[in-house]
Amino acid sequence: MIIIFSLLLILSLIVFLTFSLIKSKNIGFSKNLLVTFICTVFILNIVFNPKVSLSSALDGGKLFLSSVFVSIFPFLVLINIMLSYDGVNIYSKLLGSILCKPFKLPKNCSVVLIISILCGYPLGAKYASDLYEKKLIDFKTCERLISIASNPSPIFVLGAVGTSMLNSPSIGFLLLLSCYLSCIIMGFIIPPNNSLYSTYKNNQIQQSSVHNTSTLGDILKDSIDNAFKTSFSIGGFIVFFSVLTAIIKNNILFDIVFQKLSSILNFEKIAFQSFFLGLLEMTNGCNLVSSLNISNMYKTIIISFLLGFSGLSIISQTCSITYKINLPLERYIRRKFIQGIICSIIASILYSLDIFKTSMSTSTLESFKYSNFNLNSNIFIIQVVILITPIFLAKLLRLFNRTS
Repeated sequence: MIIIFSLLLILSLIVFLTFSLIKSKNIGFSKNLLVTFICTVFILNIVFNPKVSLSSALDGGKLFLSSVFVSIFPFLVLINIMLSYDGVNIYSKLLGSILCKPFKLPKNCSVVLIISILCGYPLGAKYASDLYEKKLIDFKTCERLISIASNPSPIFVLGAVGTSMLNSPSIGFLLLLSCYLSCIIMGFIIPPNNSLYSTYKNNQIQQSSVHNTSTLGDILKDSIDNAFKTSFSIGGFIVFFSVLTAIIKNNILFDIVFQKLSSILNFEKIAFQSFFLGLLEMTNGCNLVSSLNISNMYKTIIISFLLGFSGLSIISQTCSITYKINLPLERYIRRKFIQGIICSIIASILYSLDIFKTSMSTSTLESFKYSNFNLNSNIFIIQVVILITPIFLAKLLRLFNRTS
């Protein structure tokens, strides 16, 4: 009885919407009416099926607290402290030319590229907008930087997608390499502001170091407050899109729509539904695609597109973080769609190579799990060496300059 009532109510709303759109010539009113109708449909689904909504909200909250928050919060605090002590200027001197020169970006963008490489969505966009708010870069550079520093977290790709979902760490490395290469290609595709870059390049005035007069306690408090705000903003989007995805998966109307579209496009309904849900929320979509009864090659191609595109959940998080700079949403979505296509093409090419064809066996996976401690130790040593090497080279070059 409840289902029939909800269907009749939604049908009446469709009739009312159609009649109002025909009568109205105001585009703004039509847009508001359409958004209101869509929100009303989802609200009705929450009211008439609260169990699914509550359970999905709890699952999203658990995912955020157990995985996302505990991994991202300490990183955000440390990044904020580093930036308070002039980390942008230090990294621009050490790695600015190496990372930024190929993309024709100012040297102070190097710290954003490093953060994006290490931590992924949506922190690259956050710290790019921070540079713009501090007037260290202009708007065009910030917009371009957000599209370049836009990749999923390596921990998510290697651990969650590669090892857990696909049971193949080798495919995880393939996907991660595809994501990084797609970002590099986007850096060459998106045209830079050449006149502005020349101004940065030819400017001989060095940035002066920031002498922070705040105490360590003030900096720590501000860093923690900023990290809390960013973390729980991301958590809100995770919970919201978890509910949205659950409603779509468990609703008969959406099931009918997927059935009709799959018959029109001659595509399997489950695969089409998994891909669509991945466009909404990347993690859930990758999980659904990994469980499909198709070859690993097709799974890799579809998942690589979802990782490059990132999904509306990540795009919404990016827009919420960058709302102060008024990021053009349509252009950003279009660029992310192009990046998803590029990522899929690269993944298909890499998958054809012999090194990525063979999936790891069960014994190999077990040894991979047991070797995590040694792997983490090696990664830590490599990170220390990478950080020390530029300083050592700079000292060495200065020594040779003095002797000459």
